[in-house]
Amino acid sequence: MNFKRAFRVWQRNATVYKKLYRSSLTLNFFEPMLYLVALGYGLGGFIEEIMGMTYIEFIAPGIVMSSAMFAACYECTYGTYVRMVYQKTFDAVLATPISFNELVLGELLWGTTKSLIYGTIIILVISLFGLIKSYFAIFLIPLIILCGLIFASLSLIATAIVPGIDSFNYFYTLVLTPIFLFSGIFFPVEDMPDVVVKLSQINPLMHLVNISRAFSYGKITQNFIYDLTIVIVYLIVLIPLPFILLKRRYLL
Repeated sequence: MNFKRAFRVWQRNATVYKKLYRSSLTLNFFEPMLYLVALGYGLGGFIEEIMGMTYIEFIAPGIVMSSAMFAACYECTYGTYVRMVYQKTFDAVLATPISFNELVLGELLWGTTKSLIYGTIIILVISLFGLIKSYFAIFLIPLIILCGLIFASLSLIATAIVPGIDSFNYFYTLVLTPIFLFSGIFFPVEDMPDVVVKLSQINPLMHLVNISRAFSYGKITQNFIYDLTIVIVYLIVLIPLPFILLKRRYLL
């Protein structure tokens, strides 16, 4: 693959985004803000400390990761599908010297960029709330990139296998919603029944949230290496699949 040509795909998507970023930023910014304020201050007023943190401190690092997750997912499901099927952008791009793998890499990098944009904005917001307590928080930026790569890959896989655009409802309801709810953002998963605890171990967002808390508050526990290893394994397993599945989908 020629990374320069893949960058041109990224650049094309970025150019389009410049015309729409105001409305897009507004929608993706206010939803996590509502979670943070309504749950952190509202529900948090009825909850005692969790793991030595106030409730808003507990959920804030997870909101950063979930925002990055959803940003990549929205872009690489509906966004990619529309470009591929309805706008015929894929056809136009492939009429140039850009190969299919370079096109997919550009889509993957753009989805990751959207994660980085929205995740970084939420970091700035929680910083204003005084919820960043360690210089280790600088490592949240590369962590957001890893989160974006994982969920951009997962979303491109979904885009490759759905029969139609309406079928993304199944992906969001049956895959992303459980990942979001049982990721340890809003409550410690360890307190759930054993079957939920075991299933949560294969939830990539849970491991990202654990690392995010460690960086936000400078509390690197003995589980840090385990969480990071799981994240790296997901990257290795997931990233090649969109190249294979999307090409098969497009050629059909």
